[in-house]
Amino acid sequence: MKLFNISKSRYPANEYFVLIYRFIVVMFLYSVARVLFYMFNPSLFPNVDFISFVRIMRGGVMFDTSAVLYLNAIYFLFYLLPFPFKFHQRYQRLLKWVFMVLNGLGIAFNYIDIIYYRFILKRTTASAFDIASHDVGNYRLISRFFYDFWYIALIWLVTLLILARLYSKLKPEPVYGGKGWRYMVSSVVALIIVSGLSVVGMRGGYMPSTRPISMNNAGKYVNSTEEMSLVQNTPFCILRTWGKKAFEEKHYFSSDDELNRIYSPVRNPKPLEPQKHDNVVVIILESFSKEFVGSLNKNLNNGRYRGFTPFIDSLINKSFVFTNAFANGRKSIDAIPSITASIPALVVPYVISERSGNKINSLAGILAHEGYQTAFFHGAPNGSMGFDAFAKIAGFHRYVGKNEYADDEGFDGVWGIWDEPFFQFFADEMNKMKEPFYTTIFSVSSHHPFKVPEKYKEQFPEEHMPLQKCIRYTDLALKEFFEKASRMPWYKNTLFVITSDHCSESDFREYKTAVNYYAAPLIFFRGDGSLIGKDDSLAQQIDIMPTVLGYLNYPKPYVAFGNDLFDPKSQRFVINYLEDSYQFLTGDLAFYFTGDKLTGIYNRKSDPYLLENLLGRFSFENEQKLFKAVVQQFNNRMVLNRLVVDNK
Repeated sequence: MKLFNISKSRYPANEYFVLIYRFIVVMFLYSVARVLFYMFNPSLFPNVDFISFVRIMRGGVMFDTSAVLYLNAIYFLFYLLPFPFKFHQRYQRLLKWVFMVLNGLGIAFNYIDIIYYRFILKRTTASAFDIASHDVGNYRLISRFFYDFWYIALIWLVTLLILARLYSKLKPEPVYGGKGWRYMVSSVVALIIVSGLSVVGMRGGYMPSTRPISMNNAGKYVNSTEEMSLVQNTPFCILRTWGKKAFEEKHYFSSDDELNRIYSPVRNPKPLEPQKHDNVVVIILESFSKEFVGSLNKNLNNGRYRGFTPFIDSLINKSFVFTNAFANGRKSIDAIPSITASIPALVVPYVISERSGNKINSLAGILAHEGYQTAFFHGAPNGSMGFDAFAKIAGFHRYVGKNEYADDEGFDGVWGIWDEPFFQFFADEMNKMKEPFYTTIFSVSSHHPFKVPEKYKEQFPEEHMPLQKCIRYTDLALKEFFEKASRMPWYKNTLFVITSDHCSESDFREYKTAVNYYAAPLIFFRGDGSLIGKDDSLAQQIDIMPTVLGYLNYPKPYVAFGNDLFDPKSQRFVINYLEDSYQFLTGDLAFYFTGDKLTGIYNRKSDPYLLENLLGRFSFENEQKLFKAVVQQFNNRMVLNRLVVDNK
């Protein structure tokens, strides 16, 4: 075929310059595809103006870089092999075929979504292939698609022609004549450098705290969730969801009435008192397992255990504490949606799922509508964990990270600003905010590589586990924060919620169980000391949002998968996802489901190490129905984008 004939090469150039040139060509065509995506669907993005579109295009570069590098990994490897035979005409022709096929597919998926987006209102993900494999009539749909939208196929063919011609404009010439040891050494070095840069590009950053970018990171560049699809590209979305289990609709119950009688996430509060406008501060402590809090473990180590959190222990005596609380996930990206938006991490974390563009309720969004100023604080470099992107999606007015702190003197060299100075900064920033306000802060110092500031090395020496000294340090930072905040005018009118993002390595057998891998502190404290008590019933992170809203006597309907812990009539349960199984706690029982099949039942109180499986001895039908109702409501509302109640 003429299209793949390398004789069109006109200008010889350094082989590495040619590789960079071809990468830039593909990147340019991805940007063209994004422009066409918008131009064909402007009515679907009504809030996009010139400034916001420039921001979207800028964000798209990161996603395009990742996708192009993933797709071209094989091409890059074969192109950079340190052998002179790669310059032979037949080898170069083969390389061009590989390049055209890989990038032709990537561009094709982008162009298909120009039309397909109108029907599903999201970029195509890997789940589309699962759906297609079960639909025997797909060949008809595909043929009809190309018939109705022939111009998309035409644009694609023209793009391929342009790509092929541009590819051949430059002909790679070997450095050092392609001979000798210098050529071999330079080729190996180039291969190593390109491989390293490719990994950075695929991940979306080079910082140790930067997780590989996910679909959710598009939220950083948009004003509303639907615009995330403009920032993303389809190959990226397919690659990032490949092999991940998508949310599937469940049909355990024959009718919605039956389902809603058992469990419904739609909260219809009817407060008996007027709505309050207390400030709300949610403090999320990195890796703070319940195990570390001495006052929550009075029977541990035969009553001799003191823990590592003397300040939190003192605060608990003035607070309302839930002694039987659990995280909903095992990662930081699981925690933020659970805590701030009452969305549990089931099967895949919400923020990296294909449904991360759904409209959601959150404390930030709900309270913003009630006149609250809102802000999310995290001392790590902006972009870490994708928190800034989720904060924007969740409706926070501001994201305040290391960039806004703007003083590298407090930087720990790895994760972010040390907790002590950043918590002080947090207090000062809140003092500038207009009341009422809602803020969330996520600590960073209790994390690998488990360091404390130099001045505290003697005060907090190495413990049995390296993390424990970091827990002591963050507890001190929290103490100094409260000392400072207590002198500020907003303090007494503020509800503080303290919990952890997830649990960590354990020192005691009691916490090395499937249940207690998730055991976390959950403390509600009011600045004037008026909220005191203890509750030993089940609680979980997704209960925080409805509990705060219930405390404020919020009167409007909303969706939350947790419950108001101050409501004595609320259902109490805990749900987690362990690799390929659900863990469901209700009462004293722990249930385990793999798919739809019940695989284990344990009494977590009388059998804390989960050694005696009660499966087959008792049916526990009501508990099983509750689990299935929770999963059906969660999955179906995710799939159908029904996570909000319109209160307009």
